[in-house]
Amino acid sequence: MGLELPLFTVQGTPHQMGLAYGIQCRDMISAFVADRVTAVETYLRERGHLGTDPLFECGAACLELVRDFDPNGYIEHMGIAEGAGIDPVKLFTTTNMTDVRDIILLPSDPLVSEDEGCTAALLPPSISANGHSLQGQTWDLNGPDVEYVIALQRLPDEGPETLSVTCAGCQSLMGMNQHGITVGTTNLKTRGAKVGIPYLSVLHKALNQTSFQEASRVVEAAPVASAHSYFIGSADGAIEWEKTAHSSHARSTRDGALVRTNHCLVEGNIALEEDLSPSTYQRYQRMQALLGASDQHTVSTLKALFTDRADGRLSINRFAEDNSGATTNAVVAFNPAELEFWACRGQANRGVWTQLEFERRVG
Repeated sequence: MGLELPLFTVQGTPHQMGLAYGIQCRDMISAFVADRVTAVETYLRERGHLGTDPLFECGAACLELVRDFDPNGYIEHMGIAEGAGIDPVKLFTTTNMTDVRDIILLPSDPLVSEDEGCTAALLPPSISANGHSLQGQTWDLNGPDVEYVIALQRLPDEGPETLSVTCAGCQSLMGMNQHGITVGTTNLKTRGAKVGIPYLSVLHKALNQTSFQEASRVVEAAPVASAHSYFIGSADGAIEWEKTAHSSHARSTRDGALVRTNHCLVEGNIALEEDLSPSTYQRYQRMQALLGASDQHTVSTLKALFTDRADGRLSINRFAEDNSGATTNAVVAFNPAELEFWACRGQANRGVWTQLEFERRVG
């Protein structure tokens, strides 16, 4: 029997939604934060950085920037921390750990080899059976983090309903809103990380926009802390941003299907990265080939692509027994034209796929 995806629903003002989220997931959030703190203490110590005080100082500085970048998102985060009974800086730092950690380790230090694993696929209307764009991705984390993967439904008093798959205590990660706007991300590693807006705050604000254009502008303009790819999708197409702390570069499905794994595609950014995931190029090439094999893709075929194990431990579908440092802990597939959102906790062929349903529908 595969892992079920737990769904939590919150509604009201930003503070009310955050508070309800924190209360409902209090035990999970506490355990997730404790696990992340333990892991990062080891991670930093192995790389010659003793103690976590600088980490939480950077987290506090980033959280202060979020207060202006996304005031409602900031209030919501403070509510989560209150409901969970956790210091808001500690919660913010641990849920945005990859970015805050990079500020400590990657301003100019040599990069550290770590096997990232996410694979995103953005399909143009020309290769889908329904003539509309589809989007999806895997979310690959430390294997034990699968215990904290949840679905969150937000019903704000003002703004669109959102559905997302994330980790307990985190704000929006991979999701869709009632207007058919989708968001997702993969991790990148480049030198030059600095205090800025971490990725969860970028995604959360983007998902709360009412149009594709507004959501894309959020990502384009965000003064991010560290490198990530971000996608914004709709029924008509998708745009993907390769973001670092110093640059923004866009690609669009107008030029064909887009694949993203965990390496940069922009020449100037490539020069700033090294020690890439051993699987990143293999997964990129495999997904490109799989998308190119048909012009009749559906949500079902997209879900099936994420089960691919053709390359063993370097595959799109990552197993804990690969001992690669990354495990597929969640998968999502979006059909924005019909507000169809499928999500899976764990691997695409081992977890239980669940359709997340909207209460509010536009049109």
